[in-house]
Amino acid sequence: MSKKYEKFKPYLRKIGSGEFTGRSLNRKEAAEATKLILREEASAAQIGAFMIAHRIRRPTPEELAGMIDAYQELGPKIYSPQTHRRPIFFGTPFDGRAKTAPIYPLTTLLLLSQKQPIILHGGTRMPVKYGVTHNELFQSLGLNLYGLTTKQLQKYFVDTELAIVHQPDHFPLADNLILYRDQIGKRPPLASMELLWTCHEGNHLHISGYVHSPTEERHWKTLKLMGEENIVTIKGLEGGVDFSIYRSTTVGHYKNNIGTRQVLNPRDYECSGKDMEWKDIEEWKKFALQSLNGEGPLTKALEWNAGIYFFKAGLSTDIQQGIDKAKEVIKSGLALKQLKKLINCKKEHFEK
Repeated sequence: MSKKYEKFKPYLRKIGSGEFTGRSLNRKEAAEATKLILREEASAAQIGAFMIAHRIRRPTPEELAGMIDAYQELGPKIYSPQTHRRPIFFGTPFDGRAKTAPIYPLTTLLLLSQKQPIILHGGTRMPVKYGVTHNELFQSLGLNLYGLTTKQLQKYFVDTELAIVHQPDHFPLADNLILYRDQIGKRPPLASMELLWTCHEGNHLHISGYVHSPTEERHWKTLKLMGEENIVTIKGLEGGVDFSIYRSTTVGHYKNNIGTRQVLNPRDYECSGKDMEWKDIEEWKKFALQSLNGEGPLTKALEWNAGIYFFKAGLSTDIQQGIDKAKEVIKSGLALKQLKKLINCKKEHFEK
């Protein structure tokens, strides 16, 4: 084996030595191992073995923090101007959605209409789910942000208060790992880390989804190590940040070193219904545009989700007021106007 792969061996030995002798990496070791993987200074065999070994034993908060350190060092960075409100970062699974119709792009439009900046991360369709992605959803609505450089995305964020970090454009080192993810056929620890990593530098409200309850505690501990001071965790649809209108949703909030949880039931706010199943992008586009006009099967879900996030963002005093505000925004046409503004800004500045 080439000598360039020798540097990775100690990290693989440490986590891959079995139930009794295997040990966790410390934060610095996890960061160094992740950087070697991103730079492909580990062999394909080593990378695959590391991903599987780490998945079997589950990464610790310290290891996840080290992985995030590596992404923050090598990945893109987005900055907020002083004129912006504190942005919301939405951490959603990079492998997308495949069972339920996404609401968060529409929630994003309502939040943006109230001058609430939003940052999203994602890529192209990715294993293991190969679900629909941020950019595909926005593109179906007429907003295509493919192909922007990080510098261009920064300008777009300053102008529109929306940043969608697209891995192939802005973090090709990480995008190179998709092949390994496909071949091992399981989500590696990177998938957990992607819910937590944000390229935004500075103060923000960190909101991420999860599926399994033990994951939430690990997220809180990891983000505390990262210095995050305002963390919201959602047991959302398909591990994302969308609230169901069919069932209750557990919401955690970690702030000022105190963690609290609450269960939100849409029935308590007259927002209950059936979560719409995902069929294809054309159907979603039709119903998405209808909902921005206050019509169609996604409207109630949009009012419920936007109402909660208006409250979490400090745009309303409680959830009911947030729901009422969401209804007003939709009725006024501001969400559709916001979409047109986003599309026109892209055309004016980057399609000349």
